[in-house]
Amino acid sequence: MVKFIRNVRKDKALLLLLLPGVLYLILNNYMPMFGLMIAFKSIDYSKGIWGSDWVGFKNFEFLFTTRDAWLITRNTVLYNAVFIVLHLVVPVAFAIALNELRLRLAARFYQSVMFLPYFLSMIVVSYLGYSLLNSEYGFINKSVLEPLGFDPVSWYTKSELWPFILPLVNIWKTVGYYSIVYLAAVIGIDNEYYEAALIDGASKWQQIRRITIPLIKPVLIVMTLLQVGKIFNADFGLFYQVPLDSGALFPTTQVIDTYVYRALLTLGDIGMSSAAGLYQSFVGFILVLTTNYIVRRVDKENALF
Repeated sequence: MVKFIRNVRKDKALLLLLLPGVLYLILNNYMPMFGLMIAFKSIDYSKGIWGSDWVGFKNFEFLFTTRDAWLITRNTVLYNAVFIVLHLVVPVAFAIALNELRLRLAARFYQSVMFLPYFLSMIVVSYLGYSLLNSEYGFINKSVLEPLGFDPVSWYTKSELWPFILPLVNIWKTVGYYSIVYLAAVIGIDNEYYEAALIDGASKWQQIRRITIPLIKPVLIVMTLLQVGKIFNADFGLFYQVPLDSGALFPTTQVIDTYVYRALLTLGDIGMSSAAGLYQSFVGFILVLTTNYIVRRVDKENALF
């Protein structure tokens, strides 16, 4: 105990610097966990949270007994699986291209875009999407299809088109952030590796495949694990704002988050909404543990924990 107090006094300046981050973590991540009990209660505002009746797992039945359970689960998982693949391929390719071409100006531009508030980026994406896809005066119909002799397309009533539109919009929205993360990893590689490869006559593709990708693999694994943990959590702004809440698109744009939100507006049952959030977090936690276990079995050094 005496040694502990002595160490605290010795490092008090560093501990004071650490204090704001610890307080934020407690207030933002741990105190809200008190609300987990709402998922197991039938909330009565007159009784309060503590006084409301326990209903067990009844709130969870909403997600599993509804006729749309398979649809929303399928859409959520498949979209996120596609996003994970795209976030590995496109930003990595873009980061390597930026590094090879030494486009520092472009790198700084994407770095600034990365720090734009999320809601602002979604508003911009939604506005551009509507300007492009509007069936009456949208850019694609008026400036592309009609001059080529094609009939205009009613984009917001054709649900079969949105499994292609949403991944494109998502990668447009996120490529800046992920490319900066991967670019930082690529820039950190020692140039001596590439110089040795050039002496041995390695082509640019061979350098990328044999040096760049293996050396940034730990970053790729960490970023993938973080995304796997959210595979049951959809990007609400993407799936709600971009399709403009069009009912005709629900078969291919309805996901767990938007379904719960619409049901919450209709039923006003916050217990059901909390149950959905707990279910998503629990499944994500299990998936992270499982994926990390597989990584440890294959390559222990690159596992997250």
